[in-house]
Amino acid sequence: MILRTRQLLKRIAGPAFAPKVRLLLGMIDKNQFYDVLSYEVMKKCLKERSVCVDVGCHAGSFLRWMMEMAPKGTFFAFEPLPELYKRLSDSFTFPPVRVFNLALSDRADVVSFNYVVSNPAYSGLLKRRYDRPNETDCTITVPTDRLDSIIGEHDCVDFIKIDVEGAEFQVLRGGARTINRCKPIIVFEHGIGAADCYGTRPEQIYDLLCDECGLGISLLDGWLVGRQPLSRDGFCEQFNKGLNYYFIAHPVSL
Repeated sequence: MILRTRQLLKRIAGPAFAPKVRLLLGMIDKNQFYDVLSYEVMKKCLKERSVCVDVGCHAGSFLRWMMEMAPKGTFFAFEPLPELYKRLSDSFTFPPVRVFNLALSDRADVVSFNYVVSNPAYSGLLKRRYDRPNETDCTITVPTDRLDSIIGEHDCVDFIKIDVEGAEFQVLRGGARTINRCKPIIVFEHGIGAADCYGTRPEQIYDLLCDECGLGISLLDGWLVGRQPLSRDGFCEQFNKGLNYYFIAHPVSL
């Protein structure tokens, strides 16, 4: 689906601007917009042997794209929902891929987890606000751990994707040592309706990634065309006004 969408987009504009054109025309929704841009980001930054981390792996679409672009890479995939974890484990059985049945966070624990049965993509450590009425959810128990406890001190991570329905700050805080050491590209979600359910503010994300870890934060399409990173106020505006909820953290040139 994404490959077909990309081909269609390129017929009316260059690859960096085509998704926005299609979005403005109402031909794709915002999730598809971010998916296409994320694909273009991975295509641009991943190398043959890149080490990639997929946090909130779900059905594995991002993981497959990572493997496509880094055919000799190493992959860490995290999925707390047991049914999805089993499918991933059955699909990715060879050594370059390690699939973990846990939720990454900022501590090792066993915690309650909100499983949205009618829409598993909305599942998370806490209940987020739903866009659709009459969702069915329940509580399950899942283990948590920190990325810093799983990635070895001598492993260099190149790319991280984080989509965990609001708990992105906890994932980043639990991987801050790895992020600071490796300076990876990070594609992550941060939006109203999810992050605010955890009490997370954009200032916290910005201060951790930019001030503590030395990265910049940009919009996906902005990074693809070489625009300057967002300021702290600019990033907060994106969140507070609901303008965008997918971002890229990346090394910056001095």
